[in-house]
Amino acid sequence: MILHKGEILFHQGDSGEYLYHIKSGLFKVTRLHENGNIVLFNILYPGETVPHHSLITPKETHGTAVALMRSEVERIPAEEWYREVRENPEKALEIALLLQEKVRFMQKRLDHLTVGTPAERLELLSEWLGDYSHGVHFTDLLTQEEIGQLIGVRRETINRLLRGR
Repeated sequence: MILHKGEILFHQGDSGEYLYHIKSGLFKVTRLHENGNIVLFNILYPGETVPHHSLITPKETHGTAVALMRSEVERIPAEEWYREVRENPEKALEIALLLQEKVRFMQKRLDHLTVGTPAERLELLSEWLGDYSHGVHFTDLLTQEEIGQLIGVRRETINRLLRGR
């Protein structure tokens, strides 16, 4: 299926009737907290099968995934996915490799958060997103607030850094 910028792949709390394999594009995943705060906590990119926390057993979705650009996704019926997990021992290795890749991605993102200055963190985020954005500038994909959430600084700091570029 094809989703265009702003279209929703899944909503927070969805029952998980499907898993999704991202073939192209990018998605931001946000979570609405009880106090009304919306936090960007993940970026999904090509090659991932999501939701990650439902690769072995079903669970409602943890956030809402919104397309950041035109994206192609394969929708996989959860029943079919879990049947294959039960019947095909090699599926476990496939899932382990998917999760290993995500852990490595998260380690890289954590490294980016621990780099010295906010300007360096912003540059690393820009470079990483550039690998997947097909020339679309990261400020056309994410708001200053979202960029700040990804690199651990306030929106005002992002605004200042972008003006100084």
